Amino acid sequence: MFRARRAKYETWAILVAAGSASRMQGIDKQLCDIGGLPCIGRSMLAFQQCRDITGIVVVTRQDLFSPVQAIAADLGVDKLRHIVAGGKSRQQSVAAGVACLPESCQYIAVHDGARPLVRPDCITEVLADAVTHGAAAAAVPVKDTIKVSDDSGFIAATPDRSTLYSCQTPQIFAAGPYRQALAGAAGQGLDFTDDCQLLEHAGQKVYLSRGDYQNIKITTPEDIALAESFLD
Repeated sequence: MFRARRAKYETWAILVAAGSASRMQGIDKQLCDIGGLPCIGRSMLAFQQCRDITGIVVVTRQDLFSPVQAIAADLGVDKLRHIVAGGKSRQQSVAAGVACLPESCQYIAVHDGARPLVRPDCITEVLADAVTHGAAAAAVPVKDTIKVSDDSGFIAATPDRSTLYSCQTPQIFAAGPYRQALAGAAGQGLDFTDDCQLLEHAGQKVYLSRGDYQNIKITTPEDIALAESFLD
């Protein structure tokens, strides 16, 4: 008889969906339709379908608690364990999600709720790299030439493109060091906008795992059409 593979490590996903979406021209990017499904629904489904994920926590605005719960029920996302209110910053929002995790959690996967096209196999690959290196983040090489500007708006430098990557999510970390990094930053009054930066400040290296150019973040209305074109 076939038996589903049990996850080797207890890994919980925190989906961060608490932003104000100020660039979306009044569209709620968590609830917007992406190919027939709500954006946050697609994100939850990816982690639901990933066999390595034990449970899901969604961090969002209080007015989205009921919609998110209903979407999860409609899509059969039974790994959703908690919906909690976000804080004033990303770091505070992730910390609210971490506070819900059991002590048995071994790895924490932080993902933008507004990245609805993440693939379950991408999650698995980032987790494998996190197990090997302690911390890993999905990333893709940049395609454009990047320029560094001076204070007057002129080009100050041109970094070597071969060393530049665009960081995505999921970003997955061993739970113990990540909890310590969060507590350390809070104790120092530091507030980082990126979870990798939080670990870097704590002195831990983060491995760049293979991402996906289609794993875009819904930031402006144009991104909705782009995401749907990828689905087509």
